[in-house]
Amino acid sequence: MLAAIALAQRGYQVHLFEQNEKLGKKLYITGKGRCNLTNACESVEELLGAVVSNPKFLYSAFNRFDNRQTMEFFEGLGVPLKVERGGRVFPRSDKSSDVIRALETRMRELEVKIHLKSRTEKLLVHPEEGCVQGILLESGAVVKGQRVVVATGGMSYPSTGADGSGYRFARAVGHKVVQPVPSLAPFLVQEGYVRHLQGLSLRNIRFSLWEEEKCLYQEFGELLFTHQGISGPVALSASAAIGRRLKERPLTGRIDLKPALTEEQLDARILREFEKSPQKQLKNVISALYPASLTPVIISLSGIAPGKTVSTVSRQERRKLLELTKAFPMTIMGTAGFKEAIITKGGVSIGEIKPSTMESKKVSGLYFIGEVLDLDAVTGGYNLQIAWSTAWAAGNA
Repeated sequence: MLAAIALAQRGYQVHLFEQNEKLGKKLYITGKGRCNLTNACESVEELLGAVVSNPKFLYSAFNRFDNRQTMEFFEGLGVPLKVERGGRVFPRSDKSSDVIRALETRMRELEVKIHLKSRTEKLLVHPEEGCVQGILLESGAVVKGQRVVVATGGMSYPSTGADGSGYRFARAVGHKVVQPVPSLAPFLVQEGYVRHLQGLSLRNIRFSLWEEEKCLYQEFGELLFTHQGISGPVALSASAAIGRRLKERPLTGRIDLKPALTEEQLDARILREFEKSPQKQLKNVISALYPASLTPVIISLSGIAPGKTVSTVSRQERRKLLELTKAFPMTIMGTAGFKEAIITKGGVSIGEIKPSTMESKKVSGLYFIGEVLDLDAVTGGYNLQIAWSTAWAAGNA
């Protein structure tokens, strides 16, 4: 939609082919239906710092159309914005439908021809000259065009029509596609105790991922237990950083439940709780340290009898509680699939795309933008900014 607007503003006759019955299905569900359309970070360097795969490729696109210009653009279309925690930018109305409506209204003003329920079957390329000639629709109709922009997205949330067709188009005309994997996706945890913790949200924790004794990733923030594993900001960001590693082998996850305390301070805190009520049972005393649903899991993993009075808890047993609090363990088996992944990691290889224009180096007149490319970022509005910036680059090329 944004690429169509950029093109139409420059006087081109633009046709947009959408396989769904309405525009912007994927956009509609972003930010839990509120549309986190960019991040209000201070500089292009910060934007690039949030990109996980191939940040250098985006230098030109981000400099041409950055987060500030994105915000100005949407406010110019009559969508007032607001900034929330972590710099996340949303429509003031909290409705992603307002963003879609504004883009559609602008396209209609510019006389962009919108074709709904029009699924593309393949790209048409001149066999000798290596230039794009148009597209073939599933209906059998041939649509001629001097330029074709592929903006099909990845494979996450297949219910929105994201079926990886863009990768098929790219391969068919000789492009390399980096294997797509789910990203910004919840983790699947082996241990059965996660079912007892479903719905528990932990704030201000430190989450880390380990391969044997090597720390691969750590982040401070918020985490949520699900029926089969963990989700929430720190888990989603971790999946973007090391999702491919999990294809090879499981990793160990650890949660520091009290990152503000050193081991000595935490031990003193546990001792204080014990000294307050020496004749009380362990399960009743340590409930002051943990959320209600986590207490029985901690006791079970510690191996201490829950009915034991705290005055009889040995130093070794107390040490076990300390270890579980500073490194609550889990085995991360992989990520949830594309159905639950916010974005797709992988896609059309950026080595075959011109970074300033998004044009294919293999087929002239053919452009790839957004999530169909091998570009992805952490959560917080950055992935949509990649979409806007690459669309603007192509539309103005």
